[in-house]
Amino acid sequence: MVDPRVSIIDERMRDIRKVIAVSSGKGGVGKSLIASILGLTLAKKGYKVGLFDLDFTSPSTHIILGIEGVQPKEDKGIIPPKVHGLEYMSIVYYSRDQATPLRGADVSNALIELLSITKWGKLDFLVLDMPPGIGDATLDLIRLIKKAEFLIVTTPSQLAFETVKKLASLLNGLRVPIVGVVENMKMNQSETIRQQTQKLGLTYLSGIPYDPNIEKTIGKTNRLLDTRFAKKVEQIVPSL
Repeated sequence: MVDPRVSIIDERMRDIRKVIAVSSGKGGVGKSLIASILGLTLAKKGYKVGLFDLDFTSPSTHIILGIEGVQPKEDKGIIPPKVHGLEYMSIVYYSRDQATPLRGADVSNALIELLSITKWGKLDFLVLDMPPGIGDATLDLIRLIKKAEFLIVTTPSQLAFETVKKLASLLNGLRVPIVGVVENMKMNQSETIRQQTQKLGLTYLSGIPYDPNIEKTIGKTNRLLDTRFAKKVEQIVPSL
């Protein structure tokens, strides 16, 4: 039996020009930070932008952006609040500070519910902070958001890049567009990740140097956008 909410998701996405799914094969590579700064950067350039934190395991974009004291409104669905120029929605509005130990059908159900009730309206970009890895949530999002294009985040670690290979293989097999790969926390001038990315037939978008000062700007968006980190993320925009 077809879930009627799935057709509603298509309707919710109809007026969104581009959906950028910021993803990673594993956690801890800076995916949420890049998704947050990318959303802020696009909004600063005058685009109408939404940011949707769908990281069930550890939603953190609200901390990165210093979002507190705002809630979505209900009007035949959920209307995201506007914060820092972004239409912002997160699973944290429902999970609060509690863990969300969902699996299998419960993950699918929660995702379908969130996607079907959220009313974005007309957007130039919707940036998704994806769950890490290649689990049920990622597979469901590929199925449910048909216009999603993936931006994959890795670190210089060979262990991290091994997961990139698996994610890229999955996406290519399903004919899902991949915008390219961002190498975060780059410690030196090594070209290894760039070369391996190109061997996969993917675009190497940017190498972002490790920035020990980025932690001091968490929750302070103006300072965050002034960092060397944010300037490197801004270089990704022409590729979107």
